[in-house]
Amino acid sequence: MPEGPAALLIQMAAQATPTRYLTRARLRRDVSASAIRALLVPRGESARVLAGHRIVWTLFGDDPDRRRDFLWREAEPGVYYLLSERPPEDRHALFHLDEPKRFAPELRPGDRLHFALRVNATVARRPDGSAARGKPCDIVMDALYRLPKDVRADDRRRLIGEVAEQWLTRQGEKAGFRLAAVHREERGTEGQGVLMSAGYRTLSIERSGRPARIGVLDLEGDLEIREPAAFVAALASGFGRAKAFGCGLMLVRRA
Repeated sequence: MPEGPAALLIQMAAQATPTRYLTRARLRRDVSASAIRALLVPRGESARVLAGHRIVWTLFGDDPDRRRDFLWREAEPGVYYLLSERPPEDRHALFHLDEPKRFAPELRPGDRLHFALRVNATVARRPDGSAARGKPCDIVMDALYRLPKDVRADDRRRLIGEVAEQWLTRQGEKAGFRLAAVHREERGTEGQGVLMSAGYRTLSIERSGRPARIGVLDLEGDLEIREPAAFVAALASGFGRAKAFGCGLMLVRRA
């Protein structure tokens, strides 16, 4: 992306009555933190996501009964972006915290924004395969399993973009935005598309002693605001599932 992740949300901050706070949290590199850095930032993305889930909670876990009231995303190993109802508090002296910024974006219908979204996108499937009040199923795996096995590998890249676009379009209908065409270059041919990029991978996360596989999409593109209030509310609540594990935070800046 032409600008760093820090700019994506922070450029939208305004000096209005706060509803959320934007913060960049960087793990300290001094002696006290570096001694346990290998535990806090282990090798492998799956292990880092689980470690991030635990360490980011330390910034908000002032009460054992506290519900999660924040979204987070790993920008790079040991660096996190947070969108929270409360300013984070580094009680264990593990982080360098940038000063929290009040998040109150001033948007109008027709505004165009560039977005980056890491998301666990699912569709509910019943045992009979119908999409109605069933078990959450990763949208990419759901689509791949519906293809003949001999064409899955060849169609995987195309399918990821298609199902991601369809899912985001449905989200936009509820969240007050629509996807906008962007210029992109793919396989040496230039043209117009909707998503500038759509990457996919699966992570294995230990939950309650059992590994759980999470499909993660990294999406980038442009969108156009239709209903500002609905869009800001959606930003605050996040998109998709697995929000406790670094998914759902949409980073935006003016296009």
